[in-house]
Formats: sequence, structure tokens, C-alpha cells
Amino acid sequence: MDETTDSLHGAKDVPQDVRPHDMTEHVSPASAPTQPGPASRVPGLLPITPRQGGYGPVTDKPWSQHDYHHPAAGWGAAMSVGHVLLREHELLRGSTAMLKMNHPVKGFDCPGCAWPDDQHGLKLDLCENGVKHTTWEMTKKRAGREFFARHSVTELAGWTDFDLENQGRLTEPMVYDADTDHYVPIGWDDAFRLVGTTLQNLPSPDLASFYTSGRLSNEATWLYQLMARELGTNNLPDCSNMCHEASGRALKAAIGTGKGTCDLEDWDLADAIFILGVNASSNAPRMLTSLAEATKRGAQVIHVNTFVEAAETRTIVPHDILDMATFRTTDTSTGNVQVRPGGDLAMLRAIAKGTLEAAAGDPTVLDADFLADKTHGFDEYRSLLEATSWDELVRESGVSQKVLRKLTDIYLRSERTVISWCLGVSQHEHGVDTAREIVNLLLLRGNIGRPGAGPSPVRGHSNVQGNRTCGIDHNPSDEFLDKLSEVCNITAPRTHGLDTVKSIKAMNEGKLTVFIGMGGNFVLAAPDTRYTARGMRKLDLTVQVSTKLNRSHLVHGKQALILPCLTRTEKDMQSAGPQGVTVEDAMAMVHLSVGKRRPASSELRSEPAIIAGMARAALPDSPTPWEWLVRDYDRIRDVMAAVLPGFEGFNHLIRDNHLGFRIPQPARERDFRTESGRAEFSLAPLPKIIPDDPEVLVLQTMRSHDQWNTTIYSNNDRYRGVKNLRELIFMNTDDMADRGIDEGEFVDIACTSVDGSVRSVSRYRAVGYNTPRGSAAGYMPEMNMLMGPLDFSSQSDQPLMKSLQVKVTPTRSEVSLDG
Repeated sequence: MDETTDSLHGAKDVPQDVRPHDMTEHVSPASAPTQPGPASRVPGLLPITPRQGGYGPVTDKPWSQHDYHHPAAGWGAAMSVGHVLLREHELLRGSTAMLKMNHPVKGFDCPGCAWPDDQHGLKLDLCENGVKHTTWEMTKKRAGREFFARHSVTELAGWTDFDLENQGRLTEPMVYDADTDHYVPIGWDDAFRLVGTTLQNLPSPDLASFYTSGRLSNEATWLYQLMARELGTNNLPDCSNMCHEASGRALKAAIGTGKGTCDLEDWDLADAIFILGVNASSNAPRMLTSLAEATKRGAQVIHVNTFVEAAETRTIVPHDILDMATFRTTDTSTGNVQVRPGGDLAMLRAIAKGTLEAAAGDPTVLDADFLADKTHGFDEYRSLLEATSWDELVRESGVSQKVLRKLTDIYLRSERTVISWCLGVSQHEHGVDTAREIVNLLLLRGNIGRPGAGPSPVRGHSNVQGNRTCGIDHNPSDEFLDKLSEVCNITAPRTHGLDTVKSIKAMNEGKLTVFIGMGGNFVLAAPDTRYTARGMRKLDLTVQVSTKLNRSHLVHGKQALILPCLTRTEKDMQSAGPQGVTVEDAMAMVHLSVGKRRPASSELRSEPAIIAGMARAALPDSPTPWEWLVRDYDRIRDVMAAVLPGFEGFNHLIRDNHLGFRIPQPARERDFRTESGRAEFSLAPLPKIIPDDPEVLVLQTMRSHDQWNTTIYSNNDRYRGVKNLRELIFMNTDDMADRGIDEGEFVDIACTSVDGSVRSVSRYRAVGYNTPRGSAAGYMPEMNMLMGPLDFSSQSDQPLMKSLQVKVTPTRSEVSLDG
């Protein structure tokens, strides 16, 4: 690539094969190097017969893919929202709910992404995916005892994941009956007794693992980690282990905090914003407002990605009535740079090298006082930059020196720079090193700890950052455990616990016997789907606290419970009256969320109440007043305030300001809580990211636009121009030609794991797309099965979901095996 580009380019329309899929065609089983037969199928998993809808709705409609030339958001998003509201018969109630979304105190926090709420009282501070996610939970459909009586678990295992969730809200606690292969009703007290007895009888509390998805509130998070630690374990894996663990570790090492230092005002003040590995139009659509405002005021907005996504072109901001009425668009970028998968570190180092070279002629380019007073390791970093050649940086980044020089010029002209990133940076072997290189670059010009500048990771799930703040951490600090033990009168365990990857390994090795999941769909979210599923099937007890039916309820232990909970939109009534919960956004703002809707069932309980019920059953002599705390969540917050730094006066903070409060960030004030007391430069070697074998492509897994995490709303991906197709692989058209692959042709994809084993899928459609040579992409969770148990970063334990090494070949024969 010789120039930065501003246009989105994709493959052309092609005639499609419209015949219904033969449902006897199967993929090669993902266990290699040998290919086992039908006996290898894990009970509960969907048979891997290829279907163009993948895990979405079953369809035989013709598929298509075309260039998307429309602005992000705008009327396309509005029409999509309207379709969802009509489909769920929630046009009136759903529209009313939108007026309450992301309005602290008087409304509820969106259960989707963690982008901060508008600080100026915006009336419609929402996005297409947030409305979809909320409406999906507000459905009138119900999956009650009659549903489970009609359908065995074996039957349900053959349903697509879309169909499972589309049955609607769970209505009462259910327990698995092995004799009938059905889930049957169980009372809450009996369910808690089963959990409690099982946990009490464990030879060691470390045989249990307590998983958290990012939707859990701060109050529920607090009770959950307290229960686990009072039991005696730090086995607290969470979804962040799979997404931003690398970011947290990098920031902690570099500046003494696991969070970014920016807020929305910094984005409003920045002269330049670099956005790396982020698909904002789908993952954080409300970011489009900040991007549009930045370009309007003349800031440079540079997107760095392998794809040029819709958010990287232009938008119509939905809450801007005039723009909507006149179809007036606003640019969301001033430049787009396509790097190789994993090439971000080389690109960042090139900008740093260019900055250092510019400083040779103009020393004021560097913030000399800041570097001398507030950083450590600059001289060594300077030497590293000088020793790195431009040829090496160009080769590993996949970006020409001309473009790298342009990026350097943009950085040098900017007085205030924000660098933002997401999973395109973190889900690599060198994810920690890349996030630290972001900090390196910012440090050179003092772009940390002053307005309009700093590192700003984009968190995905709505409260994943709050989960970590409030104690969901398998490797907690001694300071936290000391204070927790003192205030809560417990002896917190000091042994490091299991994260997500290590929990899966422990299941398979018989070192875990109990798994409790607070939200999420662990089986499909985790890597190596079969390995994860086999581990879950070995457990003695699985407990899933959920709102809807999903795959993790069907891949269960010898005993299994489904415990249905309230959603954020629903009224949480306890003995002290209606309750609100708090969440923390991606920029450390904490605010109150209060549901207003009548619960989907009178049998539903809140997450705090469910946790307290399990805790009391497991810890009958506990000093913690579990029942008393749940009667009034202010009591939970008072305990949190006594332990967590920055939460002093918690209840007053969330009510005195309707926008909530920002957790103090010492690094934001240039108070770096590292061992040296300074911001630390890192000296990581440049990673080798280009495969030795020219036939190997680097594949990245990602979500479609009409999807949120593992929840799939349809088989479409509007912003990439895809309809009725999920089992696909996006490829560079020259790479396709080299392999003799035609547009839309069926291909087999074989992935070589770190341990040398090979996993494969078959009969995926090859779709030409504007992606760098040597790269490819496809959807999760369908492609999670390509990852092996050792395909995780040694730096962060994150699964390598953005750097799978694959070979793609035309499908030559049909295999009638079921894996």
C-alpha cells in the first residue's frame, strides 16, 4: 500500500448458487492430525454440517456480497432498528425504552458496549446494536417448563444457536434430569442447596471456577468475588481474559494502572486520534459521534486496520435530526492505513523512529522535561529505535515508508494525541508488547497526563472494566486482598487462580469439577470449541446464570442448573424497595442503572440475590450478612467503599451527580504507580509476524455487524455487504487467484496450532475483499474451532483469535463425517 486511503472497497456482486444446502455434507473434524469419525462429536455441540447461516438462522436464501457505499449509522441503522422492533413486536415499548437507555439514575445502562455516556445530557445516546441487544432481551417470547418438557437436551443440541436464543426469556430455575435428558423445574432453595452442598464437599475450593461475563453489575461482581474468596479460591476467570487482558497488563507495567487515562473530553480536545484494530461501526457505534465531531473541528483521525470498515469512512449521526433529515454525512476519518495482522507494533515503532529522527533537527519535538522527570528507560529505547531499520519496519507492518512518514508528520503536528485500540491489537502473541509500544510513542511527546492526550483502549462488553475494578481478578494484588480480609472479616486466599484458558485446561485434566458462569455463553466464546466442550462435559456440576437459552446450557456437567436472572431493563424489587446497580464504562466513569420494566417472570431473581443464595448455601457459617446486604444494595456499596480506592462515599457519588463519578486515575495526574515511580519504556523486540510458508495466511476471527459477542441476530453483515452467509472466509483477491480459488467457491481451511496439530473446516465460501495480501478473516464463533488448546499468548494468556495460521484450498470432495 503506497498511500493512505479513504474509500471502502470490496468484492463485486456475483451470481449465487441458490440450491438448498445438503444437510448431510460435513466438515473435516477439528481434531488433527488424524480425522476421527462420528464418535468424536461432543454431546451438546451443534453438528458441524456446513450451513451458509453458520450458527445463525437456518436459511436456503441466496447469499450475496457487494460493496457497501453508504455512511455508517444514519438511516441504515434506523431501518435496521425498526425491523428488529417490529420482529419482536416491541415497537411501542422498545421505542420508549430507547428514551431511557444510557440515562443514569432515571434510566438503565445499555447492556451492549462500554462506550461512555454523553456528558451533556443527550436525549438519544444510543446505537443500533444497543437497541438490538436491549430489544432481544425485552422479547415477549418465553422458554418455560412447557418448552423444556417438549424438547430434550439431545434434540436442542441440533438447533442453531440463533434458534436457541430465539425461544425467549428463561422463566424459572431448571435442573438437568439425566434419566429423561430434559431440564425440569427446581425451586430456588433446592437449587441453592445443590450448589452449596457440592461446593462444601469439594476436597479443595480450587476445584471450582467462577466465570464472569462483562454484563455483571459492580454490586453483583463484588458479591461474586467475595463468595469465591471466602470459599478459598481466586479462580475467577472472566471475558476480559479473552479480550483486553493484554491491554491491562501492558498499561499496568507501563504507567501503573490497568486502564486508559482518557475521557470523552480528551477525545473532544485531541488534535490527532489514532484508532488501531477497532471496528467502531459494530463494536462501539456511539464512538462515531466522537469521530464525526473530531473531523468537523479539523482534527486528524487515522484508522489503522486490516479492513477499511464502514466506521472509517463517513456517518450520519442518528441523534442529529438535521443531518438525518437532509442525509448530510460527516467524515469519520482523515486517513486509513491497512497493516498486516499484527503489524501495528512495527507501524508504531516506525512513527517513534521518525519522531526521534525529527528531534535530531528540532529538539523541541520531544518533551525533554517530561522524559527526564517522569519516565524510565528512554535512552535504551532510543538505542532500540536507532538499531531498527526502516526496511524491517516496512516489511513487518506491511505499510510503505512513504505512508509511515506521513503518519509521523501527523503525530509531530499534533499538540495533543489520543491513541485508541481494541482486539485487533490485543489478540496476538505480542499483544502486551504492542500496547506498551502505544505508551512508548505517547511518552516521547508527553502525551500522557494532560488534556486531550493519552492511551484509550476500547472495552467491549458493558461492564467488563467494572468487573475487574470490583474484584474479578485471578491474580489480585496483595493490597486488595489485605483490605478485603480486614473489612470483610475473611482470610482471602493468596494463591493465584485460574484464568479462562487455564480453567479450560484444568477441566480437561480433571482438576476442576465445578463451573459457575455469571452470564455469557462460555462454550462458544472460548477458543477451541470442542476442547472447551469436552472439558465442560467432565465436570460434576455446571451452573449457568442466564437470561436466555444458549449452547452452554446444553454442554453441561453431570449435574446442571440454569438459574434465570433479571436484565438491566427490569425492575429489581428487594425488601427495601426498588434497587439500582452500577456499571463502569471504558473511561472509568461509574454511574447508576435502574430498570423500570416488569420482569419477564415472577420467578426471576436479581444477580446479587442469586449470588447471595448460593453463598449462604455454600457458607452456612459465613460472617458475611448475605441476606441483609441484598435487601438494600446501598449496603453492598458501603462495603465496597471501605475496600476499593476511589469509591469512598460510593452511594453519595452516584446520586450527587446524575452522570456518576470518575474513578481517580493517578496516571492521569502523572503519578505513575510503577516500581520506579515513573512511566516505563518497553524494549520489546520486533515480532516476526510473516509466516515462513508463503501458502500460509494469517486469519483473524471477528463478529459480523448483526451480532453481539456470541449472540447472532441474523446471517447478514450489512457494513461488509454480506447477506445470508456466515460460513465464509474473506480473502485478498490476488491470494485467491494464486490458489486457484474463484469468487464464492467452496474452500477448506486448515489451521496449524502452536503444538503442530491441525484443525480444519470445510465448504466455507471464499469471498474477495479489500484486505492485505497474506491475510484473511472470518466470523466467530464458527471459526473458534480452528484454535488449539495451546493457541494463546505467552504474554497474556489471551487466545490468538487474530493470528491463526491457515491454508485455504478449494474443496475437492465431500466428507460424510460428523465431528
